[in-house]
Amino acid sequence: MTKRFGKFAGDDPFVIAQKWLREAESAEPNDPNAMALATVDTQGLPNVRMVLLKDIEPKGFVFYTNYESAKADELAETAKAAFVMHWKSLRRQIRVRGSVEKVDPVQADVYFASRSLQSRLGAWASKQSRPLASKATLMAELARVTASHGTNPARPPFWGGYRIIPDEIEFWADGSFRLHDRFRWCRETPKGDWTVRRLNP
Repeated sequence: MTKRFGKFAGDDPFVIAQKWLREAESAEPNDPNAMALATVDTQGLPNVRMVLLKDIEPKGFVFYTNYESAKADELAETAKAAFVMHWKSLRRQIRVRGSVEKVDPVQADVYFASRSLQSRLGAWASKQSRPLASKATLMAELARVTASHGTNPARPPFWGGYRIIPDEIEFWADGSFRLHDRFRWCRETPKGDWTVRRLNP
């Protein structure tokens, strides 16, 4: 295995990612768990948008969304995604590519219950990615679901989580004179051994 040092040290890329995220939580002023998620549509045209990473597990990276959104349609088509997390304050980033699966419904239920009431009701009200006549239309729908679902709404059947199971994880840190440090972890299968290589900046 390639010798690594300092902020890159470790034998498990998920543990390194967790450490970097914890450090970002102390340094970034807003949304240290924000990531740019990339998918591809049926025409091969890329799509990218910001979502929030909610968990780094021993198996992968978890985020939640509407299962009827554009991103969900594209994930259903390819079952593959990529994302990048960039922390300007730390001058670091993590890039990930891999396959995607839905999280277990029970796990999604637990996370949904942990969200604020306003966010839970908003998940019911929003028909994500579809045309909206006006903000007033959305607020009227929010009022309707608030009246019908009350103060403890269950998780909508059209809302849940995805797990990105990486084939590649790259850790990048800024270096002087653009001589950045880059280490890429690769594996052939989700249960395979990782190969680590240092890359040119």
